[in-house]
Amino acid sequence: MKSNRAQKGRGGKKDLGAGLKYSQQSQNINGIEEGVEFLPANNSRKVEKRGPKRWIVLLALVTFFILLSLMVGILVWHFNYQNARVQKIFNGYLRITNVNFIDAYENPNSTEFANLASKVKEVLKILYSGIPALGPFYKDSGVTAFSEGSVIAYYWSEFSVPQYKVQEVDRVISKENAIMLPLRSRAVQSFTVDSIVAFPTDARTAQTTRDNSCSFSLHAHAGEVTRFTTPGFPDSPYPLRARCQWVLRGDADLVLSLTFQSFDIAPCDAAGSDTVMVYDSLSPVEPRAVVQLCGSYSPSYNLTFLSSQNVMLVTLITNTVRRHPGFKAEFFQLPKMTQCGGYLSGEQGTFNTPYYPGHYPPNIDCTWNIEVPRKQNVKIRFKFFYLVEPHATLGTCMKDFVEINGEKYCGEKPQFVVTSNTNKITVKFHSDESYTDTGFFAEYLSYDSSDPCPGMFTCKTGRCISNNLRCDGWADCTDFSDELQCVCNSTHHFTCTNKLCKPLYWVCDGLNDCGDNSDELQCNCPAQTFKCGNGKCIPESQKCDKQDNCGDGSDEAECESVWTVSCTKYTYKCRSGVCLSKGNPECDGKKDCSDGSDENNCDCGLRSFSKQSRIVGGQNSDEGEWPWQVSLHAEGQGHVCGASLISSTWLVSAAHCFLDELGIKYSDPSLWKAYLGLHDQSKRSTSGVQVRGFKQIIPHAAFNDFTFDYDIAVLELDKPVEYTSVVRPICLPDSSHTFPAGKTIWVTGWGHTKEGGSGALVLQKGEIRVINQTTCESLLPNQVTPRMMCVGFLNGGVDSCQGDSGGPLSSVENDGRIFLAGVVSWGEGCARRNKPGVYTRVPVLRDWIKEKTGV
Repeated sequence: MKSNRAQKGRGGKKDLGAGLKYSQQSQNINGIEEGVEFLPANNSRKVEKRGPKRWIVLLALVTFFILLSLMVGILVWHFNYQNARVQKIFNGYLRITNVNFIDAYENPNSTEFANLASKVKEVLKILYSGIPALGPFYKDSGVTAFSEGSVIAYYWSEFSVPQYKVQEVDRVISKENAIMLPLRSRAVQSFTVDSIVAFPTDARTAQTTRDNSCSFSLHAHAGEVTRFTTPGFPDSPYPLRARCQWVLRGDADLVLSLTFQSFDIAPCDAAGSDTVMVYDSLSPVEPRAVVQLCGSYSPSYNLTFLSSQNVMLVTLITNTVRRHPGFKAEFFQLPKMTQCGGYLSGEQGTFNTPYYPGHYPPNIDCTWNIEVPRKQNVKIRFKFFYLVEPHATLGTCMKDFVEINGEKYCGEKPQFVVTSNTNKITVKFHSDESYTDTGFFAEYLSYDSSDPCPGMFTCKTGRCISNNLRCDGWADCTDFSDELQCVCNSTHHFTCTNKLCKPLYWVCDGLNDCGDNSDELQCNCPAQTFKCGNGKCIPESQKCDKQDNCGDGSDEAECESVWTVSCTKYTYKCRSGVCLSKGNPECDGKKDCSDGSDENNCDCGLRSFSKQSRIVGGQNSDEGEWPWQVSLHAEGQGHVCGASLISSTWLVSAAHCFLDELGIKYSDPSLWKAYLGLHDQSKRSTSGVQVRGFKQIIPHAAFNDFTFDYDIAVLELDKPVEYTSVVRPICLPDSSHTFPAGKTIWVTGWGHTKEGGSGALVLQKGEIRVINQTTCESLLPNQVTPRMMCVGFLNGGVDSCQGDSGGPLSSVENDGRIFLAGVVSWGEGCARRNKPGVYTRVPVLRDWIKEKTGV
């Protein structure tokens, strides 16, 4: 409306000016000409002096035009700006100290609620009328809820503010986020009000107070868990363009624990995306927000939140048209924490933030006074530390923080150590009213200051690590101090120019491992030449000339355009029979084959959750993080081997898992059960886990049970699986697909967590690297065949182990799609130095897999 009125004003002004200018000028000129024509010639000069000169007329007209424009502009501004109104909505709460809370106030439809709400609205109207910056623009208020204390009323207020007054109104509210009450106004309408707080509100959130079609009120009961979901969950998506809210309550003087057991809404990809907010209040005000959630989370991700009082508010605002199932949540009440912190003594112990690993509650302070034996010093080791807030200023620690020795710590930190100069230390933790995190888990230790790490290396951070981790090429100290000032072992390590030590097999692998590129400097071919993937040097002019001059296709693999080349074992063949210059083109999102066959059957290698061997040196995986991982159980033995899902009916595993031994016919399909979607071996009966038997087990005919050559098998399920967020297939690489030396790959499984140890309950994951084949063969002489690949670290530490056999080696490609690079096969021990794990190469056996399964 404003822009339309302004446009109309400019048009009218232009027409009026044009008419005055040309019409008036024409009349003057005609009058002068007529006078010149009919008066005597000797009077012509006199007549000419009677009227103003032409430039004076023009100047007067221009001045008039400017004044008229200015006047019209002022009128336009007056009507479009001075009188334009902006809707401002504030959410807040006020405390009434002379009214006692009754149960009826929980029900918005009760007479008692309506009566009290009406009085609160009248109080707000009276209070606003006494504030010049607000009173004239006040329109309406609404009360959304009441809670204990004596009675807290949660409300919204709407103002219609002239455009030029908006900043002043915002300033009045935001100055203290509280409306300052005149002393005479503290008692209004028989109410005694001791505080009234207001915050600017997102208009989308404010609508939830007026539309009750998706509004719910729930009350926890002693000893019971109350559950709720988004409308339609899980059978249908939550509503489009919805404004939903759940009011959660507990009994007076208790607090609430809220957990999202399943969470999947539209991704957090842009402003205005679908959002779930949780508030430590019944009013949706930003300073009392506990968390903001969007996207999807693994079921194993910790989404437990605590309140500081007996109420919480959960809101869902949907703006996208994407179809997602929403969330499933539960809450219960528990006693309010009476104290936080305490006195800790002894040589060692542990402590953590309240409710760890759940999110600590807002608005809490804890102090731990720690004392160890005399003549010893105290060391605090934070093993996990997460105090992250979305709006905190980086490095300031003004909101949630830990304070020790006068220094504040916040944010997300790797394991770190803080020490004292005496046998005492004080640790303080502070959480403000908004946005909480999982907090920290720490241990305290006593130590001799003259030898803080007996028999071990002391990092500059105070952390103790084993001496054999010193100068091994890996930063075991978070400050890298274990890798500084090293003398490298020339037998196993390369000395970088910056004096860092790196494993020899990383030299000339195409990756800058030293950081100064010195491990790659002596690896290049001469100037004006190109280094092939197999090490061969060719003239630069032969690169991207549509000829395989290298012999491995690497000179044509990374060219901007893709063309057909002569077929070799290194090139990708389309279904039409033509071969491409491009390396690894399958399922990369680009149609390179004219028949599109490189992008067919690509519903694989994607997982619903993206968040970060028994795997020795590994860590717990998230549920659904590796949805193709399968657990194979032999009758009476539990988990024995792993496998990978490659289609709805076929698995890939290791042939050696099905060798008959000790009188047990492991080759018999009826002996086995496959568990898909499994995360924790102790929870095999949970929803989401699918159990299948086998129709047939097909080991490779050339499998050698002595050398483990051709260690691969395919397994057909007795009935298809259903694809879900935790059950999906992994992509199979083409026979030409390469996984170069130095590439990072993930190994997963439930095997032993140390050599000679026991299996893991929770699926483990470990990140390892492909080792150069020549290095692999030198480390395991006369044992490695072309069907095998070494993956791991020469210094050990991370590896697969017993119980991981048959499981996947998952390679994340550039577009995020994951391919099955290998199958866990064998190794000498687990995670030993210079003894990397050996895996069956899947690309080499790709044609055999297709022949047996059709996949």
